[in-house]
Amino acid sequence: MRDFLVNVSRYPTYFISIGLGVFLNAVRPLIPLFKKPTTAIALTGIFVAGLVFLSLTLRAMLGLSPA
Repeated sequence: MRDFLVNVSRYPTYFISIGLGVFLNAVRPLIPLFKKPTTAIALTGIFVAGLVFLSLTLRAMLGLSPA
């Protein structure tokens, strides 16, 4: 039983390391684009627009009232 609990306690570490690996591999190609002001502004705008779109879509799907 002790071995089982030790193995289960390792899963959060695996989850965090996999999540960080996916995030870093997704962001790494975008880093050089932030060195030019024009592309940095465009990428920032795309990122903000994506978050707003996601937020509005989830609110509509869940029937939440705008607060």
